[in-house]
Amino acid sequence: MKTRLLAGIAGALILPLAACGSSDDSGDGWTFTDDLGTEISLDAEPERLVVQSSMAAALTDLGLGDKIVGTFGPLTNAAGEPDSQVAGLDIDSVEDVTGEGDYGDIDEEAVGTLDPDLIITSAYLEPQLWYMSDESAETLRKKFDIAVVSFDGTNQTEMLDATERLAEALGADLDSPEVTQAHEDFEAASQAVSDLGSQLTESGKTILGASADTDSLYISNPAVSQDLNYWVEELGLPIVVPELEKETDYFETLSWENADKYSGDIILYDDRIGEAGLAIFEQQPVFQLIPGAAADAYVPWTSVYPPSYRAVADTLERLAADLQPYV
Repeated sequence: MKTRLLAGIAGALILPLAACGSSDDSGDGWTFTDDLGTEISLDAEPERLVVQSSMAAALTDLGLGDKIVGTFGPLTNAAGEPDSQVAGLDIDSVEDVTGEGDYGDIDEEAVGTLDPDLIITSAYLEPQLWYMSDESAETLRKKFDIAVVSFDGTNQTEMLDATERLAEALGADLDSPEVTQAHEDFEAASQAVSDLGSQLTESGKTILGASADTDSLYISNPAVSQDLNYWVEELGLPIVVPELEKETDYFETLSWENADKYSGDIILYDDRIGEAGLAIFEQQPVFQLIPGAAADAYVPWTSVYPPSYRAVADTLERLAADLQPYV
């Protein structure tokens, strides 16, 4: 579950570090101070970018797709389809420089062939870089500048705003019709989910956020996930909070024998598990004692997604549509 935990952060995390990003594109070149305090100085605005895949999708949403020449990190899911965290990215238009080693390995030779002006990734738990190992980062920094957007300690909108600050420094037009529409759609979708949250609360219904494998059930902690936290604190969805040893834990692990420890009228399941994973829930007799499971009230939760208003608006629109039948 290490990969799940990492993505669950992506799918966690009110330090003001993200607000520290700044840039200057004067006649003397392009400078930028990233969210980890790294000062980057280039002769000109970066035009060739190698970007972690979910950040690449977000920057594409913000009009910078033509600058992205390579990506690292997941592009496709187990079914060979575009992964949810790269929604909106044309995965055939960029070169994948992900290495063949362990998590975070990057093919430095492939990166060098692309001759990037800048490499971009994010951090959910500083100083750990997203889909970039310490070893790869150390090697790459000898030849290239790396800009990091930090999501550590941010809420949902702070996370999205942090991405936009970097995008604007790279030349994105945040007043473009596309970006403006994305913000409007985000607000409208948020309101739709909020209305459903009020109805669910008034009727006394609850939502159980969960993931599963053949051995265990994982009850998600909404406090540490940017999206779930936003849904609870800002939109009022009645998501169950599990009992945790530490408030910063991402989930409580239960054996299937104890799968009915918590109740829920709707099961919000991590959609990365796919249809085969969803069947795991359905095959567990104790879990079927939960009202939401007994009623087959399963709603997919897109827990990994590009950190852009466009992507999150789309996620919220789907969530509202999926929740509606169970209100």
